[in-house]
Amino acid sequence: MRIATITNWAYGATVCLTIASGIAMLMASSAEKVERQAVEQRYVFDQLTEEVEVDAWALSDLARLYVIKQTSAVADEYRQKAASMVGVEHRLQKLKDAGASDEELALLHEGLSVADALQDEQQRAIASVNSGQQAQAIERLYGERYESELEQAQNQLDHFRQMLDRRTDVAIEDATAKSHALRTLSEVMVGLTALMFLFVLGFILKRRVLRPVVRLSDVVNRLASQDYAVEAPDYRQIDEIGDMAQAIRIFRENGLVRQRLEKERDADWAIRELLARMTQRLQGCESVEDVLNVARLFAPSIAPGIAGRLYLLEHAPWQMRCAAEWLNPQGEPDPFHPDQCWAVRRGQSHPPVNGEPDIACYHLPDSCAHHALCVPLIAQGEAIGLLSFQNLTPAMAPSRAYLELMAEALGLALANQRLRDALLEKALFDPLTGLRNRHHLEDALRTQMNQALHSGNPVSCLMIDIDHFKAINDRLGHEAGDQVIKGVAAIVQRAVSDKGMAFRYGGEEFLALLPGADEAAAFATASEIHTAVHGLALRYELSEIGPVDVSIGIASYPQHAQGENLLRAADVALYRAKELGRSRIVSFGMLEAGNQPPGANI
Repeated sequence: MRIATITNWAYGATVCLTIASGIAMLMASSAEKVERQAVEQRYVFDQLTEEVEVDAWALSDLARLYVIKQTSAVADEYRQKAASMVGVEHRLQKLKDAGASDEELALLHEGLSVADALQDEQQRAIASVNSGQQAQAIERLYGERYESELEQAQNQLDHFRQMLDRRTDVAIEDATAKSHALRTLSEVMVGLTALMFLFVLGFILKRRVLRPVVRLSDVVNRLASQDYAVEAPDYRQIDEIGDMAQAIRIFRENGLVRQRLEKERDADWAIRELLARMTQRLQGCESVEDVLNVARLFAPSIAPGIAGRLYLLEHAPWQMRCAAEWLNPQGEPDPFHPDQCWAVRRGQSHPPVNGEPDIACYHLPDSCAHHALCVPLIAQGEAIGLLSFQNLTPAMAPSRAYLELMAEALGLALANQRLRDALLEKALFDPLTGLRNRHHLEDALRTQMNQALHSGNPVSCLMIDIDHFKAINDRLGHEAGDQVIKGVAAIVQRAVSDKGMAFRYGGEEFLALLPGADEAAAFATASEIHTAVHGLALRYELSEIGPVDVSIGIASYPQHAQGENLLRAADVALYRAKELGRSRIVSFGMLEAGNQPPGANI
């Protein structure tokens, strides 16, 4: 019950008790008034009866005096007194108006009748005196019969007075008892009103207001400090305190929701910052391995608890190869055909809706196929890789967008890296032979020479030139010449692959840097190249290209030259080999010693 309802009921009961107490007080006052009226009536009755009694005795005394003295003054006084006396009916009406009962009036009527009879006797006695019969008049007024009637009138009046006294005493006692009872009742009602007020005041203030308000105040203070772990008191009563408790519970629930949303927002911001940081690190990557390292580092933080693998699409053979993984995903990281992944087929993340029935990708283990997500790495409308995630739950649905953003960032980084590698390959490698070009040679030579200066190890340079290459071009055309260049380049690459680096230095010229090789080792490698090229058999369409030979010049550091002079020394040695008839190997050390280099059959 609401406090307002309790208060209204208590107020109504208090008003009713107060009105009843007032009515009791008014009734007590009315009883006192009845008591006063009874006293006043008794006084009136006493006065009237006393007046009747006095008048009766006064007439009797005047009549007797006149009979004895027979004076006219007494007779006049008697006549005046008799004339002034009211009649019996008038006296009775006066008493009746004063509140006398019928029984009392009947008793008084008898007494007044006796008094009137005495007055008649007095009139007859006076008449006897006036007729000279004094003795008869004295006998009549002083006789036993007259005294008996006079005493009877006195007794009637006394009896009447006694009846009046008894009735008045009873009325006074009744009025007093009633007044006392009503006053007691009024006092009891006043006491009940006070108790009701104290009860309502104590119950409402202490039990229904003060105690709940103190608890609610503590809860409100803790909620104000954003301590939403506090439990709101469960006041189920339908009153203002219950409404306040319900409002506080709703406020706490809203606070918990707001706190949860704030945590989710903070988590989102943290993930966004991780994505932004990952994107920045991806922009600084210089190789695919750098991109893979960034993916391994950031993926577990962006998607906590979600294991995954990063696959790259290889063209030879055509397959998806696992390049990185994190958080121990299920299954083996075996390569698979791109058509085994629905995400790669569709060019969109698969399955499109988390938790709903859909066909699983064939490359996933059966144990996690229905809790996995595949996101293709798309670059310029072409799939270049795949992100495969495992252990996804419906609770992780909001992170799906971040997984796709991560895939988009990784796809863009890998595409940029592929583009960069392609540009680098075009900038540093010869498109016809696949060997490093002259631009790459400058950086490689600078690096090798610096290392040699610090380590003291030797570096050798082979300058290789195809003999009579212009004649081949003129006889068979440029395509045949390109075929010759590619064949020689392949031999040079095989010969120095484990020992150094091979470059295409010019049209039909090649260069090999051999770090750590002295003049003897360089001469051995040059001999291997010269022999392999001499044994090379090439055909162009239906024609034999014929035997191909090369001239090779050798220079070594530190025996022959320093720094960039190493290339000039090798070039001088090559020029000397051509002067001597081509198809031979000449070392710069031979030129310094004046030795004749050995020749080769052409």
